[in-house]
Amino acid sequence: MIDIRAARAEPATWRAALARKGAADEFDALLEADRERRALLPRVEELRGRTKLKGKPTPEQVEELKGVKAELQGLEDELAEAEARFRELLDVVPNPPDPSAPDGFTDDDAVELRRVGEPLELGFEARDHLELGEIDMERGAKVSGSRFAYRLGRAALTELALYRFALDRLTAKGFTPVLPPVLVREEAMYGTGFLPTDEVNIYRVERDDLYLTGTSEVALAAFHMGEELEVGSPLRYAGYSTCFRREAGAAGKDTRGMFRVHQFDKVEMFVFCLPERSPEEHEHLLAVEEELITELEIPYRVVNIAAGDLGASATKKYDIEAWFPTQQRYREITSTSNTTDYQARRLEVRHRREDGNLAPVHTLNGTAVTARLLLAIMENFQDENGTYGVPEVLEQFGAPRN
Repeated sequence: MIDIRAARAEPATWRAALARKGAADEFDALLEADRERRALLPRVEELRGRTKLKGKPTPEQVEELKGVKAELQGLEDELAEAEARFRELLDVVPNPPDPSAPDGFTDDDAVELRRVGEPLELGFEARDHLELGEIDMERGAKVSGSRFAYRLGRAALTELALYRFALDRLTAKGFTPVLPPVLVREEAMYGTGFLPTDEVNIYRVERDDLYLTGTSEVALAAFHMGEELEVGSPLRYAGYSTCFRREAGAAGKDTRGMFRVHQFDKVEMFVFCLPERSPEEHEHLLAVEEELITELEIPYRVVNIAAGDLGASATKKYDIEAWFPTQQRYREITSTSNTTDYQARRLEVRHRREDGNLAPVHTLNGTAVTARLLLAIMENFQDENGTYGVPEVLEQFGAPRN
């Protein structure tokens, strides 16, 4: 959630920033709800004080007390409604974007920062992952429904090697490897900003009142929920998990193959740090992602995502897009976001400042690898015989030799 005190102190600045995310109206409504509840509070407190009489009340005082209590009951009902409305709006007003995030609301508004590696000229008609690998969507659909996949043989071993490769490299860089739970309580989903705004894309196990996570970011962020941290040095975690997304807003998008599926695996980076350190940490996460993609010899580009295309919690986001020969374009394979204090404020993850007061830490997340990278490898390492190789570095982690 946003810092309401800071927003109250500089409403014009906050409104202008949130307008870039299309949330100016929600912000106006939040401030109005805030004014209503704050106007009611002193009146309620004054009436509550008048109900506390010392000694035995006189008949006149008893009559007066009846009137005070009746008035108080009405105002308390008003206050409860105002508080509920305020909380509802506070839950949906997003984190304002960083000034360096470009304007716009779509993928096309993202700004390209750089390209690394030259897109391959194969010299023959490129085949996609369904034509190249042991990936069975038909049996996946038979067993689980559309957008589920079986990966077998060479494809399965190469994908597993990717995750082991990423964890190895991240551990060497000081990240703590984590195998987190994939079922979490509502507090964790709310705390990371996926509830209530992204509920349509979340699988819920109603009988147990648990949610399947769409990213291990949720469990990693909630790992320190309600704690006071020492973050003089950033706390860096690397979580590997299976992820689940309903993809409710993806009707008609990437319907062929396993580019956009309901279940996939991912290695996710997550950082807790001091507020003044988060911009530097964001650049560090991007650099780590680029190192991994470069080592895997995949052509890619980096884009700065437009303000209106950011999620609720992110103030700035970079995507890395790999080149896909069959599509003749770059497609997203990783992203990294700075969520500043938005998640930490909800999760009550704090640090003690030099003045002795507690304040929210900053949190950041970044994708190391997902199964999409497997698809990029298959397409970029294919040959005219309809087979594909793998980057040599993956062989030591169990990928089949070329």
